[in-house]
Amino acid sequence: MRRFSLRVFDALVLLWLVVTFTFALIHLAPGDPATLLVAPTATADEAARLRAQLGLDAALPVQYVRWVGGVLRGDLGESLTRAMPVTRVIAEALPVSLFLGGVSVLLTFVVGTLLGVWQALRARRLVDRVLSVLGTVLYSAPSFWLALALVTVFTSGMVWLEAPAWLRLPAFGMQDPGAAVPSWGDRWRHAVLPLIVLSVPGIAGVTRYARQSFRDAALAPHVTSAVARGLPTPRVEWHHIVRNALTPLVVLFGLTLPGVIAGSVFVEQVFAWPGLGRTMITAIAGRDYPVVLGLTLVYAAAVILSNLLADVLLWWLDPRQRDARPA
Repeated sequence: MRRFSLRVFDALVLLWLVVTFTFALIHLAPGDPATLLVAPTATADEAARLRAQLGLDAALPVQYVRWVGGVLRGDLGESLTRAMPVTRVIAEALPVSLFLGGVSVLLTFVVGTLLGVWQALRARRLVDRVLSVLGTVLYSAPSFWLALALVTVFTSGMVWLEAPAWLRLPAFGMQDPGAAVPSWGDRWRHAVLPLIVLSVPGIAGVTRYARQSFRDAALAPHVTSAVARGLPTPRVEWHHIVRNALTPLVVLFGLTLPGVIAGSVFVEQVFAWPGLGRTMITAIAGRDYPVVLGLTLVYAAAVILSNLLADVLLWWLDPRQRDARPA
């Protein structure tokens, strides 16, 4: 409990530091949101009146205290460009990011772990080398290049080849513009390309990580001893290899969880999905301070809580961690 309490305290301090530095940086950056919201023909008095209405005329420490007080009350403020509460802006965009991020993380770890286990325990040497090279290429492929390549092949290319309509994958949006009522089939069809861009590099990375983890576990002395005693291969693999090799993968999964809501910024922008990532880019371009701060708080909390979860999982899975004294 002492170690867990220290971790929670460190997490709260880190969260406070992140949002405080973000608040200072965005307010000290050149520019003023009032200049973007006021009409080009507005006078200086009208611009000053708008700044006062938005609360931007107060000193920076005063604005900071007001914002922190609102956060402690559960109020993240009101969007300057959308004239609606920030909590509502986040609530509207969050399901989109959860859908893309959740499915991509699930695919990444399920497919990556299965491929890594098979590659470490079953694949022949030539197949193992080919898969390792292919995984390195896919892991190092830039996301923008992969997105453009997929759009070229499965959208423009299929139209050029006059392929059937079911093979032409849409490149933009979450549904067909002409659809009055969106269907889940149409939603999944639009999600294919974004999910591939999000999942393929992750699958390649997890596969290599799982392969090395299972290979190291298979070469451990106690595994060699179990094989020498004549234990059945399935029992050796499950009780002596899989259970030990899964511990670092579970920790890696905990560290990857922030990607569920924060890992699709580029993909949402390229494929025009109105999630948290695209909302953040739009808010930064419009200098919408409350939305930027609200999303920063959400992103930072997700990363810090995921690291805390990884620590708890490691403590639960590895008995050696339970005897370790807190630093």
